Amino acid sequence: MIKIEVNRLNDAYHMEAVNEQGNRVEMDGSPDIGGGNNGMRPMQMLLAAMGGCSGIDVISVLKKQRQDLRDIKITITGEREKDAVPSLYTEVHAHFRLYGNIDPQKAEKAVSLSVEKYCSVARTLEKNAKITYSFEVLE
Repeated sequence: MIKIEVNRLNDAYHMEAVNEQGNRVEMDGSPDIGGGNNGMRPMQMLLAAMGGCSGIDVISVLKKQRQDLRDIKITITGEREKDAVPSLYTEVHAHFRLYGNIDPQKAEKAVSLSVEKYCSVARTLEKNAKITYSFEVLE
C-alpha cells in the first residue's frame, strides 16, 4: 500500500504532500480562487506524474537496449473539459526529446512501450483522455 500525507501550509490552499520516504511536493490553487501559486496545481501534478512515469520507463528500456542516452526532456500538454465539474483531461500529448547516440527505431520502441504499455499514469489517464506522443533524437 502506498501512503501519502497531505498537510495544509497556510490558511488558503497551499499544501504539501509527503511520501513515506519524506520526499515533499507542494501544491496550491490559482490566484483566481484565492491560492498563491506556491506549488503545482493538482491537475498539473497529474501531467507531471505521467512525464515522470514515462521518463523512468524510457530510460529503463533504452538502458536495456544499450543506447547512449545522455539526457531526456519531456513536455506534457493536456486539454481539459470546458465548463465541467469535475473537469477531466480529454487529450494529453507527451513529447520526448532524447539526447545522445540513440537508434531512432529503438527510441520509438522505448517511447511506445512506455506510453502504451508500461506507464501506469498514462494507462489511468487513457480511460478518459486520448493519449498521443511524439519524440525526437538529438545529439
